[in-house]
Amino acid sequence: MIDLGSREPANVAPPAEAEPERRRGVFRRLRESLSKSRQALQEEITASVFEKIDDETWELLEEALILADVGAPTTAAVVERLEHEVDSGAVPAEGEAIRDRLIEILAEVASTARAKIDLSAQPAVLMMVGVNGTGKTTTIGKIAWHLSKEFGLSVVMGAGDTYRAAAAEQLAEWADRAGAHLVRGQEGADPGSVAYDAVSAAVARGADVVIVDTAGRLHTQDNLMEELAKVRRVIGKLIPEAPHETLISIDATTGQNGLRQAKVFSEAVEVDGVVITKLDGTAKGGIALAISSELDIPVKLIGVGEKLEDLRPFDPAEYAAALLAE
Repeated sequence: MIDLGSREPANVAPPAEAEPERRRGVFRRLRESLSKSRQALQEEITASVFEKIDDETWELLEEALILADVGAPTTAAVVERLEHEVDSGAVPAEGEAIRDRLIEILAEVASTARAKIDLSAQPAVLMMVGVNGTGKTTTIGKIAWHLSKEFGLSVVMGAGDTYRAAAAEQLAEWADRAGAHLVRGQEGADPGSVAYDAVSAAVARGADVVIVDTAGRLHTQDNLMEELAKVRRVIGKLIPEAPHETLISIDATTGQNGLRQAKVFSEAVEVDGVVITKLDGTAKGGIALAISSELDIPVKLIGVGEKLEDLRPFDPAEYAAALLAE
C-alpha cells in the first residue's frame, strides 16, 4: 500500500492480528527482490571478514558497499562510524554484532530524508519526471490504481508526454484500469497546455488528485529540462502551491548514473521525492542509500517487480535488513 501523508484508505483495514503476518509477507517479498544486491554484498562481506578486525576489514567493507552503489561519500561516513564504535567498545568486535550494527546505521542513513507523499491539498497535484526507460509511465499508472482502488480517491491523469504516442496509450490503459479520468492532447502538443488542461479538469470535477506525466528526457538535454520548469510554472498559475509533489523515477540498474540524474533534475525543478524502480533486477540496491544521504531527497516509493503490490513505500529499516541480513 502506498504511504500517504494525510489520507486514509477508504477500504476497511485488515484485522490487527493479520498485520504481523502481512508485514512478514511484505518483508519476504522485499528480501527476494533484493536478492541480487544481497548476494553481491554477502560475497564480499563474508563471515571471515569480521574474524579479525583490522584495517583490511574496513577496506573490504568499503569496497563491498561501493560495489553495491551505496556511494563513496556515504560509504566512507558509514564505515568510519562503524569502525569508531567497534574500536571504542560500543559495538562488540564480533561478526554478527558488527553486521547488525551496520544494518542499523544504513537504516539511519536512509531515514534522514524519509517522507510520505503529501496529498493534503484539494486537488493534490503530482508531477512525474525522469529519463526514458525508467518505468515512469507505469509508475504513474500504479500510483493512480492504488489511490483509486485502495484509498477511494478520484484521480485525473494528464498525458503530458506528447512526444511519445505510446505513453498516452499506456496511460489510457491504466486510466481504464484505475477508473481515472485521462486528459490528453494531440501528438506533439505543448506539454504545458496538457498539464494546464489536466489540472483545470481536476478542479472542475472536484477530483482529489491530479498526476501529470512528462516526457522522458536525458538529464543532459538542457532545452527539455527548461521545458520541465515551464510545465511546473504553468501548473502554478492555476494553483500557486502546485505541483505539491514532484517525483522522479530512477532505474536502480543504472547505479550511480541514477544519482547524477536525480541531482540534475533537482536543479531544474524542485524534486520532492524519488521512486526507485527495477530493484529486483540489479545488484546495485545501495543506490537508495546514496540518494537519501548525498542529495537529501527522500526515497518515497520503490518498485520491486511487475505486480501492482510491487510498488510500495520505502521503509529504511526493512530495506537495510533485506539488503544485508542473512
